[in-house]
Amino acid sequence: MRVFVTGGTGLIGSAVVAELLGNGHTVLALARSDASALAADAAGAEPLRGALADLDVLRAGVAQADGVIHLAFTNDFSSPDALANAVAEESAAIAALGEELIGSDRPFVTVSGTPSVPGRVSTEADPLSTEGVVGGRGRAVTAALGLASRGVRSAAVRLPRTVHNQGTGGFAGMLTGIARRTGVSGYPGDGAQRWPAVHALDAAVLFRLALEHAEAGTSWHAVADEGDQVRDIAAVIGRQLNMPVESVPSETYGPLGEVFASDQPSSSAHTRKALGWEPKHPGLLEDLANIGP
Repeated sequence: MRVFVTGGTGLIGSAVVAELLGNGHTVLALARSDASALAADAAGAEPLRGALADLDVLRAGVAQADGVIHLAFTNDFSSPDALANAVAEESAAIAALGEELIGSDRPFVTVSGTPSVPGRVSTEADPLSTEGVVGGRGRAVTAALGLASRGVRSAAVRLPRTVHNQGTGGFAGMLTGIARRTGVSGYPGDGAQRWPAVHALDAAVLFRLALEHAEAGTSWHAVADEGDQVRDIAAVIGRQLNMPVESVPSETYGPLGEVFASDQPSSSAHTRKALGWEPKHPGLLEDLANIGP
């Protein structure tokens, strides 16, 4: 299958591209810069120059592909406005990609976060939140899944709060970055809240399986660790960086403060049973031991 991939040179995207190429697919990768184009080419993919906001380029990519995996997102969490702009940009891109696929029965795999359900572990059957600072992502992915009734084999892979590789990535990576800047390995509240996690190489396998086998309109959870307590995550970071570990104000995390403070464990039991997906790589706490000074 020739697969058009957005975000194919990031932490997750590079793993997905390698997984696709290693399993007999070819890849057309959106590349927003010369450096990204060179990285895509070096990985064995064909680069297509353009940014996520270039909707005509996205449509051209779809026209050349047998299937689409969308991963790109502008990770600007510096302010509420910056985050809102990133969500709006992605929503327009998902809509453009989906519209181009209508009536083709081709696969369209989108990405979102696992939902947070008060009082229990979330499952694949739970709807995405359409409210809050990232509610727009939930609305965009829900709309893409709705294209199942219009001849699109749409599916959503829901990623946990940390997708990691060699100690970097996701919310845990953001905690590490903040610790390096402030000299404190912090956590919001009492740190008892749980974050799910997955290794990027395991997540990549699930994206391929969803592309190849997922039925239209379905959602899947790329969750290996159901939920590590944030204070345990901060403790490993503090140990690796030789820093104190303590609770810090939620304002430390900017517009994501409310999300960071919430308890959000998640299950992948249905995904493992239905698609035969089984994570094989190190869990988050083990992988964070790769953090260097």
